[in-house]
Amino acid sequence: MNASSPGGVKLSGIRDFRLLWVGGLLTSLGAQLTSIALPLLVMRQTGSAVQAGAVGSVAVGALLISMLPAGALVDVVERRRLMLWCQAGSAVLVGSLAAAVALGRSPLALVMLVAVANAVIAGLVGPASLGLLRAVVPEERLTAASAQLQARSSAARLVGPLVGGALFAVHPALPLGAEVVGLLVSVICLVCVRTRSAPAAAAGPAFSRREFTAGMAFIWRRPYLRTVLLVFGLGMNAAFSALMFVSLATASDEGRSGIGGGTVVSLTAAGALAGALAAARLPAGLRPGPLIAGTCWACAAAALLMTLSQDVWYLGSLSALCLALATIAGIGFTGSMLLAAPEGMVGRVQSAGGFLSSLVQPLGPLAGGALLSVSGPGTTYAVLGAVFLLCAVLVSWARSDDAVSSGEAVSSGEVVSSGEAGSSDASGLSGDAVSGGVVPCGDAVSGDAVPAGDAVPGAFRQEAPAAAPQGTAGDRQVPFGPAPARGAEERHGSGPG
Repeated sequence: MNASSPGGVKLSGIRDFRLLWVGGLLTSLGAQLTSIALPLLVMRQTGSAVQAGAVGSVAVGALLISMLPAGALVDVVERRRLMLWCQAGSAVLVGSLAAAVALGRSPLALVMLVAVANAVIAGLVGPASLGLLRAVVPEERLTAASAQLQARSSAARLVGPLVGGALFAVHPALPLGAEVVGLLVSVICLVCVRTRSAPAAAAGPAFSRREFTAGMAFIWRRPYLRTVLLVFGLGMNAAFSALMFVSLATASDEGRSGIGGGTVVSLTAAGALAGALAAARLPAGLRPGPLIAGTCWACAAAALLMTLSQDVWYLGSLSALCLALATIAGIGFTGSMLLAAPEGMVGRVQSAGGFLSSLVQPLGPLAGGALLSVSGPGTTYAVLGAVFLLCAVLVSWARSDDAVSSGEAVSSGEVVSSGEAGSSDASGLSGDAVSGGVVPCGDAVSGDAVPAGDAVPGAFRQEAPAAAPQGTAGDRQVPFGPAPARGAEERHGSGPG
């Protein structure tokens, strides 16, 4: 945590950032432990692979359903306090399951409850973390901070499943107990955070259809941002998850070699970590827009190159390269999204971006498996390469000069949501504010809710955290005009409150 801009503040010197980093690391690691333990518990109890797989499906469904309402809630409450209660509630639930398992019981209903609750909590903690991060870190350091949070989450995904599997082998309750300890330490870290981030009071009811969809409307009114989210966030995520599944299937010899599949997963996770570390070292002034287009073209080339050989290390290295580039672009985009959104809409905009980015991702492995069974690996890689090429063309040709200003919204007769009205955070921003990167599904800040195969990791993911949805990369300020001034609603107090 030593990144600093010339003449700027070191992130390691920001007390509250250190606390958020440590607490988030333990939360991320604990989430990875539980992600391994829950399906194994169901398999151990029922012997049914279908019921074990249902745990993940139910969690993903709960996350998608809760994302937009979670964003609306984040924009009307004090975010540090919300995170504190979420982490404490998660500790109670996971602790209850750990106690039940230790007593020789693991009822399916309780396992499902924990999976659903953790997914919903992840949907709340992700955007709340980003809002709090914006209050803790100076604007010019947001992207560097996001890169460090993404690296933290990538490291947790790299070692978490291995540690979780080893603990489960000793006793099934150990991974759950370890997560409880991590959550409790995270709660202590949040109690010690002095910064407060509370949006201005909303003019209307928070839980209404208008407020739920305000983030979507904000994104939809900005053509370039809309294109990037739909093509790079939604399309690339689905295509990359299909590519990852096909790579795993071919590397593992259709399930007969666990070593081959494990090698591909490890290399890909290492690629995500390398991308997050590299993002903090990119030269100043480099905009994330070219990184997005470059990632699309690189994925297209990688998919076509995969038709040439099915060697495990060859497939894993190409997949790792793609994910490293996607991580860099995603971190850059998260910073621009975070600064472009008005303070009163941070939660809804981040949740909307995460929702769009992850909406069809679960269908990727299904489509990849169907293509693989019908056409074989060569044709499947060629088809996916064609999809990546289409995404690359669309993103490369998309307009990047759209104005993003609250004044434009009002003058064009748009209905401004209560959280957006009266905010000056978005004023003066040019199109560069959103001409930047892939929208991650929540990794940059916490990174737990999005699968490791996500092509667009980052702040939208809840944990991204994300750190991902984020517009610069590395030790540079996003070059899109005047930095938004912090509102009076971002209060800095002392001690818990």
